[in-house]
Amino acid sequence: MAAASRLMATLRRLPLLLLAAAVLLVGTAAAVHVPAFAQEEEARPWSLRDLFFPRRSERVAPLPEDRFPARPKKKKPVVRKPAEPQVPVVEKTTDARTILVIGDFIASGLAEGLNEVFANNPAIRVADKAKGSSGFVRDDVYNWPLEISALLATEKPAVVIVMMGSNDRQQMKVGEEREQPRTEVWTKAYELRTEALAKALAASRIPYLWVGMPAFKTQKMTADMLAFNGIYRAAAETYSGEFVDIWDGFVDENGAFVSTGPDVNGQPVRLRADDGINLTRGGKRKLAFYAEKPLMKILGLSTPTAPASLPAGPLPSGQPPTPAAPMPVDRTEPIALGDPALDGGTELLGATQPSKPALILPGEKLAVQGIAPAASPGRADDFGGSAKPAPAASGTPAAPDKTGALQP
Repeated sequence: MAAASRLMATLRRLPLLLLAAAVLLVGTAAAVHVPAFAQEEEARPWSLRDLFFPRRSERVAPLPEDRFPARPKKKKPVVRKPAEPQVPVVEKTTDARTILVIGDFIASGLAEGLNEVFANNPAIRVADKAKGSSGFVRDDVYNWPLEISALLATEKPAVVIVMMGSNDRQQMKVGEEREQPRTEVWTKAYELRTEALAKALAASRIPYLWVGMPAFKTQKMTADMLAFNGIYRAAAETYSGEFVDIWDGFVDENGAFVSTGPDVNGQPVRLRADDGINLTRGGKRKLAFYAEKPLMKILGLSTPTAPASLPAGPLPSGQPPTPAAPMPVDRTEPIALGDPALDGGTELLGATQPSKPALILPGEKLAVQGIAPAASPGRADDFGGSAKPAPAASGTPAAPDKTGALQP
């Protein structure tokens, strides 16, 4: 029991012993560093507090920042697309003929492409009067059949280009009801509004082109554009216009939408934006490529940079302009296939070809002249009329008969 009591007493004093040992170690370490502190500050006595809470001057200074400079972060290389060359635009003359482009935001892209086509022709200017959000359905936004007459009077165009329909895949208010797209009532009302614009253009007697819509990324929108193009074609061809079909330029060989395809030079380029709706610069130029040929025919141009072959308006005398006389076309005489001149000739220049006797075939002699050809000796049609060979001379033995026939 006494031993147990002593053990318990020792355990109770163990924390105190450990604390005393720690204080002893600290004091020993402090005694070692006291002279150093005394050299720096002899006037101030050192205490245990200075070990745990050193003064500001005794604190360890942080390492300079330039000792371990931070590594520069690697920047990702920025891939910049080469800037597309800008087409220089010449200054247009005061009497330049105007190409008026109307429609929606796709028509604005067509106008940009036409600006590139006629950039170097001072006698042709392109007027972009398209309304990006317009169409035939929302006539409350812009009513093309009603506004076109005032627009024609202001611009006085030589030709008009129409292109719209991308905003028309929505409900249409017909009377007091709202009809869903492509229903029977909706389609009939849409055809009437399309024909109203075509009639207004035909009444102005200004030639116009109606450019069809391209394919789009979504299949439903592509199907609707095909139906719209049929309505546009019928309206344009019925009312003195010309429909320009661009569909094949924006689909593959299977008729599916493509965002990349050949440009006007046959090189593969990006034609459509990522949304599958808007056009890139190459796509806008390709739109203009389809309208370029019929447009130059209307304007009387041989090339986009050539001056018009006919003046823009009537002559000062009031007489209509007279077209230039057609150039004479020289005709050459036909050449026989057997003529030596066909391959350069076989005789000297000026030499007279010798006359050759006419070749008469035996069949032609029998049919025309009634003269049968002489029979060959021994042939089935030889009836003794041909001469027999003379007998051999005496003293000369006759040649033996090798046929094995019996001799008389």
